[in-house]
Amino acid sequence: MRGQILTYSPESGEGFIAGADGKRYTFKGTEYHGQVLDIRPGQEVDFEAHEDGTASAIFPLPGTVPVSGGKSKVAAGVLAILLGTFGVHKFYLGYNGAGLIMLLLTLCTCFILAAPIYIIALVEGIIYLTKTDAEFEETYVRNTKTWF
Repeated sequence: MRGQILTYSPESGEGFIAGADGKRYTFKGTEYHGQVLDIRPGQEVDFEAHEDGTASAIFPLPGTVPVSGGKSKVAAGVLAILLGTFGVHKFYLGYNGAGLIMLLLTLCTCFILAAPIYIIALVEGIIYLTKTDAEFEETYVRNTKTWF
């Protein structure tokens, strides 16, 4: 049966799935056949429903990993392209150190290094925009890959 994860607690290792039949099923994280980091509200899954209200053999549906952290790849990409010289996209993604480096290099050199820094930001913006939502989430939100 198909469904969607409603809640999951890493501490207890348990959560709830809303099934396509309108019922809710409890599940254990050990029944999830994917990366444990992907178990979060909104994740669409395929699972076996049992009469006792439990779910087992839970498989994530490809391409349905929800974006978390409130970080949009479009916002990050546009910020990189428009204001990348000042590192605004880095601050947006929470990479304050990298953002500060870009900002200070631009300002402290009286914009002499603005062009090379903008090229770096432009490339990053294009990379952000060309990744799928799941790839962006995995690379820049969860794994916090700071550069490129």
